[in-house]
Amino acid sequence: MKDAVHPILDRLLDKDKETYEHVLRVGTLAHCWTSQLELLEYEEREAFVAGCFIHDIGKILIDTNILQKTSKLDREEWTLMRMHPELGVTLLSIEEIKNPNILDIVMYHHERWDGLGYPQGLQGTNIPKLARMCSIIDAFDAMLSDRPYKKGMSLEEAKAELLAQAGIQFDEMYVKQFLSLPDHLLHHPTLDDLEQMELQGTILMSILPKMGSCL
Repeated sequence: MKDAVHPILDRLLDKDKETYEHVLRVGTLAHCWTSQLELLEYEEREAFVAGCFIHDIGKILIDTNILQKTSKLDREEWTLMRMHPELGVTLLSIEEIKNPNILDIVMYHHERWDGLGYPQGLQGTNIPKLARMCSIIDAFDAMLSDRPYKKGMSLEEAKAELLAQAGIQFDEMYVKQFLSLPDHLLHHPTLDDLEQMELQGTILMSILPKMGSCL
């Protein structure tokens, strides 16, 4: 893909193609989840989908050598990587994106139900609802994705892992909702699939221009 589907993601595409493809998949799954199950009010649904598309935007400010490292990160590198939620919120404030639901997703999508996540160690329902939902899709896509040091899980393995972490890492209610989607929506699309669908571009173009004014 030569150009990002929306200007806000241009720099992420330039920075790291793998992260860019990841956010496209997460955003597309967010759209499928909320539209198929008719979850959330309209404005909240818009914010959820938009937030999922840009949840990792803070990685623009992470060193490329860390993002593209082909082995596991060491402790210092991992500490830097864990800064990306806060960096993302800083970046969005510069872009004058003020929607609190979107900012919550970017800031808190790595918090865990058991309180062992980051950046603030929030627990249970203290984690904003949309961030709890995004964390499930984010982790699910990561499970399915190949890494240089680890082959991705099969769809059935990833579904089983989500269920195993329900009530530990994730909100159990939202895990069950997410896994009620049919398998053809949960499958791991290639970037070619996403380009053919052009779903992510349509959603982004309709939602992101409004994000700054949706207070």
